[in-house]
Amino acid sequence: MARLFRLTRDGATAFAFLALIALIAAKLNDGPEVRHQGSFHAGDGDSLVLDGERMRLKGVDAPELSQTCERAGQDWPCGRLAQRALQKLVSDGGTQCDGSKRDRYDRLLVVCRNHTGDINASMVASGMAVSYGGYQREEGQARAQKLGLWAGHFEMPRDVRDQARHEDSGLKRLIGEWTGWE
Repeated sequence: MARLFRLTRDGATAFAFLALIALIAAKLNDGPEVRHQGSFHAGDGDSLVLDGERMRLKGVDAPELSQTCERAGQDWPCGRLAQRALQKLVSDGGTQCDGSKRDRYDRLLVVCRNHTGDINASMVASGMAVSYGGYQREEGQARAQKLGLWAGHFEMPRDVRDQARHEDSGLKRLIGEWTGWE
């Protein structure tokens, strides 16, 4: 009986210790809230720069800068127009972007606001970006109204990036075979 008690006590102690370690690790992963305010530069439809800090709009995904879409049988530069739409929203000096986490490219994931409201939501609601883990309601409205990207046919930005990565790796492999580089 004493052995069972010690085994239970040691197991509970080990579990409590591991839970404490997990909580500490989770807390260390949370960075402090970072706030930027000013006139931002839109790198594309979901990326911003201010004073050298690179940021990405949280919960949205916009067409790649070079991406084209189709509407009424005609190609249109949806990537460039998404960038322009975002630039118009963030050029006001009163724009404020807040975030505490970073993506794998070390960009701060932000939600931005100006005098009109949530800029991330505005990009999706106008159809110039798609929902990427947030803003499903705004995307549904843009789809129903056939706004922006939803007025025609387009490839999801993530698919365009994946295809480009695949082509890049194939090209690198081909160059490596030709040159003997690894």
